[in-house]
Amino acid sequence: MPGDQTLGPIPAQPVSELRPVTALQPITVQHLSVPVRGGISLGTTIRAPKAPGPHPALIFVQGSGAGTRADFDEKAEWLAKAGLVTLVYDKRTVGYNFENRDFGLLADDALHMVRTLHQRADVDRARTGLWGVSEGTWVTPIAADAKDSGVGFMVMVSAPNVSPMRQVAWALGEQLHRLYAPLGVRDLLTRAMGAIGFRFLRYDAAPALAGIKQPVLALYGTNDPSIPFVESTQNLLKGLKAAGNDDYTIRFLEGADHAMRIRGGPFAPAYLPTLVNWIKGLPGTAKPTVHMAGAEAVQRVEATDVPAAPWYARGAVLSFTLGLAVVGYVAAPLAEMVVRLRGRTGRVATGAMVWPPIRRRLRRMAWTGAGLLLSVMAFITLLVLFSINQAGAWPAVLSGWLVIRVLALLMLVQEVTAVSAVVTGLREGWQPTRWQKTAITGVLGSTALLLVAAGYYGLYAFPW
Repeated sequence: MPGDQTLGPIPAQPVSELRPVTALQPITVQHLSVPVRGGISLGTTIRAPKAPGPHPALIFVQGSGAGTRADFDEKAEWLAKAGLVTLVYDKRTVGYNFENRDFGLLADDALHMVRTLHQRADVDRARTGLWGVSEGTWVTPIAADAKDSGVGFMVMVSAPNVSPMRQVAWALGEQLHRLYAPLGVRDLLTRAMGAIGFRFLRYDAAPALAGIKQPVLALYGTNDPSIPFVESTQNLLKGLKAAGNDDYTIRFLEGADHAMRIRGGPFAPAYLPTLVNWIKGLPGTAKPTVHMAGAEAVQRVEATDVPAAPWYARGAVLSFTLGLAVVGYVAAPLAEMVVRLRGRTGRVATGAMVWPPIRRRLRRMAWTGAGLLLSVMAFITLLVLFSINQAGAWPAVLSGWLVIRVLALLMLVQEVTAVSAVVTGLREGWQPTRWQKTAITGVLGSTALLLVAAGYYGLYAFPW
């Protein structure tokens, strides 16, 4: 539901954190392969200043998706030239995919990288930390909480600090709010998400946050469309309070997006100076003069929980339902073809004049049902793409929603009138053939299943 949320007035960021940083030091680059759990190795690149150490060190933990270390080359090289040892590594693909994401396993990978850096003489072990972004910030607290983790500090960039399901629902809702989408569209997406059975989407970040003992630098952009950053900050504060951790710095960067960039271009001016000055200043910067500072943080849309779908609307059941619908729609034309082929030699049904209009009704219902299925899938895909790309236009959303609602109503009317026509024919003595019964049962039955699914997803709800 729309409604601005803020953290109240916060002071400007201290000038000392924004001191210009020069990144001109000569560096060395080392490529290696680090063995991790599962019998695999991850490609790794370490960049380090040539100047004598020990230097602070930073390990990059990636966000969602099958990313590679090349995604962070620019930043890692700049930070190395500014005096930090940086490590970037390829994200594992074994044990990580679209449906299955083991954050504990990813945290174990990060700890292998910590141990790798600790073996270097030019690394300050007490100032070796983890940098995580987005999904990576569900991983880094788990790693930091591990016994003898060796993690000296944490940088959390665009950390959701809510469940993945809640974060995605908020991001979609925020984009739909910008596109003036009807409430029914938001309800459709919410229910569709609730039918997804991926366990990692229900991950609870609170226990790991409550175990963080290391100094934390949390950075948020005021133009981030992907996370509910006000609620995210509140949850982080709750976790740190539960951990008894007062060594935290939270900064809101004006105009920064999810990647700390300005409209996808250059980094926000305050981002890299804040990062370098804080890390180099440890342990002194662990206790800032002001815990929370920066630009005003306003969250326009409240995050909401996504309830799990009832059994009849869950992914497996819905897949079965849609499969039956497809079978029904395929059975109708096949049965009709058989009836025509056998029409001259087979048994002639009584009331032969009844079948042709019923057959036409079934054909139209098959087209309507198929059209509705395709329209809903295309509409949801379009909305997700709008959210990912931060694009779209409200006429496209309203037009797509109108098409779906009209098709759903048309399907309901067709089902009622077709059932009425069949019942009337039977009362008049019509005796359908076996293949005609197959066509009738397939189309009417599968359409009934689709009507139930359409009702659950709010296609008949008011207001529109």
